Amino acid sequence: MPANRFNGFTDYGVGIGLRVPHYDHILTKKPVVDWFEIISENYMVDGGRPLKILDQILDQYRVVQHGVSMYFGSAQPLHRDHLKRIKELTRRTNTPWLSDHLCWGSVDGRYTHDLLPLPYTFEAARITAERVRQVQDYLEIPVAVENVSSYAEYHDSEMTEWEFLNEVVHAADCGILLDVNNIYVSSQNHEFNPFDYVNAIPVERVAQIHIAGHSKFERYTLDTHDHPVLDPVWALYARAIERCGPTATLLEWDDSIPSFEEVHAEALKANRFLLSESPVVPNGRPLFEEAFV
Repeated sequence: MPANRFNGFTDYGVGIGLRVPHYDHILTKKPVVDWFEIISENYMVDGGRPLKILDQILDQYRVVQHGVSMYFGSAQPLHRDHLKRIKELTRRTNTPWLSDHLCWGSVDGRYTHDLLPLPYTFEAARITAERVRQVQDYLEIPVAVENVSSYAEYHDSEMTEWEFLNEVVHAADCGILLDVNNIYVSSQNHEFNPFDYVNAIPVERVAQIHIAGHSKFERYTLDTHDHPVLDPVWALYARAIERCGPTATLLEWDDSIPSFEEVHAEALKANRFLLSESPVVPNGRPLFEEAFV
């Protein structure tokens, strides 16, 4: 497919999240990594060790920014000082795009520090798209919105989550950070076919894909990011790559973080999908949608 400003990053390959326990290993061993994803808020400071480390990373690696507090779906006005700091950081990192979550999490200036799902209504889509467009215009770089994992639904919703995502990105003219682990988690909690979601995404807008581990409990499946990617998520990832083509892919591992080598090895499993025309899950079995629905 022709590259555009959202899916034109086909040479980015596989990245991993830059995490504090791995700083020393990265700076001393200088491992070969396609790119690192940073949490923007961890580096929106005036100085000190975070920026010193970041500058050392930038000397050797490509970096992509990912945010956790933009709250595109919140009804309050955008926080101008927050946007100013993000823009300063984007100039420092030269990130090719910026991502944050399609959610809400703040009311009257109070922040929950959680990624709360939105009601899937046309009004919410309009308000959210307007805020995304404002951010994209101000930052002057492409913005990609990420689907979140969900544990509750709204009675007022007028469409499915993937229809809502499509409404927002077309109205905002923005990109998508497609988190296939979040899709799987939400599908288990709300009983829908996750392949319906992946098959409905406008592939020309997918700038990046997230993969991660999750945990199953008695009543819910949780997006825990604390162990390797499971087979159902690899199956969804394979379908996403089949539809989108080679796409920048990021492994998230944010709790019970093991050695750098283990995280990196898990991330590199994505290459067998990015580079293969007949993908199989990492244990060697062929992929069949029916096995994971």
